[in-house]
This record gives sequence, C-alpha cells and structure tokens, in this order.
Amino acid sequence: MASHIVGYPRMGPKRELKFALESFWDKKSSAEDLKKVAADLRSSIWKQMSAVGIKYIPSNTFSYYDQVLDATSMLGAVPPRYGWSGGEIGFDTYFSMARGNASVPAMEMTKWFDTNYHFIVPELGPDVKFSYASHKAVDEFKEAKALGVNTVPVLIGPVSYLLLSKPAKGVDKTFSLLSLLPKILPVYKEVISELKAAGASWIQFDEPTLVMDLDSQQLGAFTTAYADLESTLSGLNVLIETYFADLTPEAYKTLTGLKGVTAYGLDLVRGTQTVELVKKDFPKGKHLFAGVVDGRNIWANDLASSLSTLQALEAVVGKDNLVVSTSCSLLHTAVDLVNETKLDDEIKSWLAFAAQKVVEVNALAKALAGQKDEAFFSSNAAAQASRKSSPRVTNEAVQKAAAALKGSDHRRATNVSARLDAQQKKLSLPILPTTTIGSFPQTVELRKVRREFKANKVSEDDYVKAMKEEIKKVVDLQEELDIDVLVHGEPERNDMVEYFGEQLSGFAFTVNGWVQSYGSRCVKPPIIYGDVSRPKPMTVFWSSAAQSMTKRPMKGMLTGPVTILNWSFVRNDQPRFETCYQIALAIKDEVEDLEKANINVIQIDEAALREGLPLRKSEHAFYLKWAVHSFRITNCGVKDTTQIHTHMCYSNFNDIIHSIIDMDADVITIENSRSDEKLLSVFREGVKYGAGIGPGVYDIHSPRIPSTEEIADRINKMLAVLETKILWVNPDCGLKTRKYDEVKPALNNMVAAVKQLRAKLGSAK
Repeated sequence: MASHIVGYPRMGPKRELKFALESFWDKKSSAEDLKKVAADLRSSIWKQMSAVGIKYIPSNTFSYYDQVLDATSMLGAVPPRYGWSGGEIGFDTYFSMARGNASVPAMEMTKWFDTNYHFIVPELGPDVKFSYASHKAVDEFKEAKALGVNTVPVLIGPVSYLLLSKPAKGVDKTFSLLSLLPKILPVYKEVISELKAAGASWIQFDEPTLVMDLDSQQLGAFTTAYADLESTLSGLNVLIETYFADLTPEAYKTLTGLKGVTAYGLDLVRGTQTVELVKKDFPKGKHLFAGVVDGRNIWANDLASSLSTLQALEAVVGKDNLVVSTSCSLLHTAVDLVNETKLDDEIKSWLAFAAQKVVEVNALAKALAGQKDEAFFSSNAAAQASRKSSPRVTNEAVQKAAAALKGSDHRRATNVSARLDAQQKKLSLPILPTTTIGSFPQTVELRKVRREFKANKVSEDDYVKAMKEEIKKVVDLQEELDIDVLVHGEPERNDMVEYFGEQLSGFAFTVNGWVQSYGSRCVKPPIIYGDVSRPKPMTVFWSSAAQSMTKRPMKGMLTGPVTILNWSFVRNDQPRFETCYQIALAIKDEVEDLEKANINVIQIDEAALREGLPLRKSEHAFYLKWAVHSFRITNCGVKDTTQIHTHMCYSNFNDIIHSIIDMDADVITIENSRSDEKLLSVFREGVKYGAGIGPGVYDIHSPRIPSTEEIADRINKMLAVLETKILWVNPDCGLKTRKYDEVKPALNNMVAAVKQLRAKLGSAK
C-alpha cells in the first residue's frame, strides 16, 4: 500500500531558512549562501521521507517566500513596476515582488484560504505577456533525482492560480481572470514537457479552489484546462490535489470527470462528507489519495479510526488504487516533536508534528497492506485514551461559566455614537487622531534580555528594569513624533498569542514549534489542550507602568479570543466555539482589570477573525455569530468612557463588513494600504460606519518608507468616503518586524501628513 505527503514545512526544524533569508536581505550573506541552506534543507526533507518509506514524495513545495509567488515567477507574470526585462527571474525581482523595495511597493499579501499562512496575490490583466521565466520546478526535481529520490513535482494548478489572482491596478474590476487560461496553459505545457524529459512519472497539481463555492463557469474552466493539457500530460500519472474542506457534489463530479487525470487527493479530515461522495460514485481504475492525517493540527492521529476509514474506502476504490496521504501540506504544522525537550511527557504523547505525521502516514499504509506495527498502534491507542481521561483537560467551573453565556448577546448598554461623545470629553483628541497598532521594533538586545530571563540568566528585577527602559524609550519616541494615542511597544512579548497563552490555563508551549506565516516570519502557536481560564492579570502591570510615563492616553494591548483561537493549535475534542467562549471570558477579566487601573483606551486585536471564516458561504453565518459574540463578551461590562479598539489585518474584509460593525467596537484599525485600498470601496458603495475607523496608511511589511505626500494622498481618499470625525490615522499593522531607522521616518511622515491636513481642514492641533 502506497503513501504520499502533500507538502512539507520549509523553514527547517530550527528556522534555518528564516535566518538565511534575513541574513541575505540584510546583505550579510550572499545568494550562494542562501541557496546552499535551501539545498541542504530540501535534501534533508527528501531523504527523511525516503527513509521512512513514503512512496510519493513531493518536490517544488519548498519556497523562498511563497508557492503562489513561485507560480507567478514560473509564468513570468511580473508587474511592470518591478522593471523586469525578461529572462530567468532572479532574487532581486522575486523579493521585490514579495517585499517591495526603496522605490516601489510590494504586491498584495492575503491569507491562504482559512489558514494563518499568507500568499502573494498575482496581479493580472489582458496585457500580461506570460513566459516561462522560472525553471524552479524542473531544477528541484532534477536535484532530488541526483540524490536518488524520485519525487512528484507539485505545481499550483492553472485554474486555482487564476481564481486566486486579482485584476492589476488600472484593469477593470470586472475583467475575467479565467479568460487568461489560454495564455497561461502554453507555459504549463513547457514545464510539463521539461519534467517528462527529466524523468518524472507523476505530477501533482494543487487545485484547492475546487473546495470553494464555484459557479458553473468556474467549474467548467477546470474541464477546459485539463482537456487542453491532456496530450501534453500523456505518459504521466496526474494527481489533482484538493484540501481544506469538502467538495460539493458538483465540484466532485467535475474533478472526477477531468481528462488525463490518474488520481484525486481529498482532505478527509476537514472534508468528512466527501467520503460519502467517494462511496457513492468513484471512477473505476482511478487512484484515491486519502488525506486522513491532519496537516493543520498537531494532535496524534487516531490510527484505529483512520484505519477503519481507509478499509471502508479500500472496499470502494480497490486495494491497489488507495494511497494514504496527509489532508493538506504539512506546511501548516510544526516540524519535529523530537526538538521539544520541555513539554511534559503526557502532553507530548498526545502530539504529532510534521516528522511524526510522515511516520503515521506510512504506518497506516503498511497496516492496510497487512504489515501492521502492533506496538506502534498500541502506543497510539494508549495516548488517545490518556487524553480523553486526563483531569488536566477539564475544568468544571470554566465549563459552567461558558454555559451561562447562553441567552445574552452581551452588547454594551449605550450606542457607539453616545459612547464616542463620552470618550471625546474624557480624552480630548484632535481630529484625525494618530496612533500605532501596538508593537515597536524588537531589537537584538531586547530579544536577548527576554531570552536570558526565560533561561533564568537574568533576575526578575533586572528584566523588569530592562523592559521599563524599553517602554520609556518607545513612549518618549511617540511623544517626540507627536502621536496622539500611545502604545507601550510590547517589549515583553515575543508573539501576541504566545504571550497570552503562557498566562492562561489550558495551554501548552513548544520550544521549536515554529510555523511559517509569510516569508521569513514564523510563529509558534500555543497548544490549547484543555479548558481555558485566567489565573491572574496578564498585562495590567506593563500598561500601568507605561501610562505613568505620559499624560497622553496609553492603550492597553490585548489579543482577542477569536485570534487566540485561530492562531493556536486548538483542541479537537470539543467545538471550536466552546473553546472561544472560554477564552473570551478570560480576556473579559483582563479588560475589566485594565479599566480599574485607569487605562481608558483598550485595544482587543482580532487580526485573525476573517481568516477563520469557513470556505463555504453556507457556514459563514454560524461562524460570524459566535466569533462576533465572543468579541463582545470581552468588553460588554466597561464604562461608556472606556474606548474599545480592535485591529484586523491582511484579509478580504468587504464581505464581512456588517459583522465587523456588529462587533460594536468604538474604533477599528484595519489593513488597507497593501490591498490597493480595497476596503474603501465598501464605503464608496454606501455602507454607513458610525464608529471610529483607521484604515492603514502604509504597509509595515515592506522596508519601504512612504513619503508625507503619499500618506496625505491616502488620507484624502479616506476622507472622500468617511466622515472626518470618525477617521483615525495609523500604519497597517504592528511595527515589530521593522527596524527603527525605518519606523521613525515613516511615522514622522505620517504625523506630518496629518498636520498638513488638519491645517487644511481649519482645525490645527
């Protein structure tokens, strides 16, 4: 029985690629140095899978930044502003598209379906001249082959590539991206032909958009594309991989009817209903790559349950046609549990990271073939039983408090307009008030102090002193820049979710459980294994210390319950909304303690609310109801004079704007600049928004420093659709990933732009 892995993490077990990328970007190492680190990581991954016994090992799932950007490079679809003149795309053009450069901004970045991974959105139009401009897929196949590993090269499928794209600036928004299909297929044919010539016997096309709500024209594009590719694909085994949700019956019919296709990869973890479609009607002689091992969470697979599912499928598709696989790429999980030396043994026994999931896939394949490892299965069953019965998972008081939430919608008693009036009397802010989103640059020295404190090499007194000195520096800088509502810069936090999880019960933490978010940015999601509560205040000390350093309002900075949920590895033994309500109650306790400490502005970030939106529209309403409710629970008890902010970033918000309004925050700051001010179109179309709003005026994920004139132009566009009295001015997101020599001039230009506009509006500060 064969086994398959959809894709694998790229950063390395200890973030080797991250550090190599950042060294290259900082001009401390060469392109050859970066390429060597990447080659070593790829070699290690391929050899590891081969040694375990995986038959279908992927190649071209490695990326220096993002797999969709790799496809853009392969197709030569470089926006004109990057000055690319043809030929093989090199690092300069590639990273300029991803990160921007001194003269031009980066391409838009948005969430990859409902994950915390971000991809670079292709910008396309009728005049794009596609050409085969990156041979990466073929080069990596040959590289693996030279190591003695015959891989399955993976390409983003042509239809998904177009459906994930957007019309370029200046192109009519109604332009049909699918009309470009005849223009990109010739490039795909060139790639396929080269892979065949290099000796490939299988090829994998990732077509994850098949799980979305697609109309007949969109579904028809898949039929058209693969019919066109059929002759070129002749002689190859072709796998179409889908993931993240169920297929609709219409999409399943389209998929299984594609010409020239040998196998179908299905997510049977998040797509449990798809199993019924397979049982009802599966094409004779085709292969099913059954994704029964979860690629998006870190819990050990219930091997007995998965084996039962596989045996039922084997009876339908045939013994020789069933391949055991992961539900999606393992990109979304941590790399290797062997690197976790501080997790206690009981919790560790409940987990499986990418390396362990590879072993699980192979163990299931062998068991199906009659070579079941009884000891491995027995150990797995014991771990499953331990997790179900462990007293550390359940807290009756928490469950009772969460159950008591039913029957109330937890809205503040006064409407937002009246609250804003009360808050203005207390805060006395100018028009177009300025603020930042929370974090300030995390210097090498700062990270060192934090690291040494965790390792007990620095006393608590010295740690607190160092943090207060950093906070004072950040406060003084903001006052010098003349920012109106300040932040303390979050020097005590490595990560906005990890920081809170460390202080809440029901969470566990890893040492090297890093997951790529975008580019070199990695996060270390907490593991929610049990009921959640807050034993003691988490931020009050730092917020109070910061407020004592200034007369200006200081924001208390919290992460909201939905974001903590969506940016954690969440327990899978109860509904997600139940866990979210538990977190909401814990954050509510913190909000009320901050208010008691005279923190009059409290920001509860819900950066990840949009990314948790289910992929199917039929499931949106239920998710948004409990997600928005969870946010309201956190602040329903504060006074009218306490101003509640929230922040959201890097997603498409237009389709959920009414739910955002329903959150009933006093002020929302929201990403806007990198997405070509897409957000503003909502207000141009007549949506009325009465609360404070700060659409970001510049992209913090690029090192580029925007000019005063550029920022003023952005604010003027906002003023064309939003009332002056509700508009706030702020960057897109937190400043943690930037350097001070980028942050200072950018914020200085932001404040200068605001002052110019205040003068023009006749209300100088």
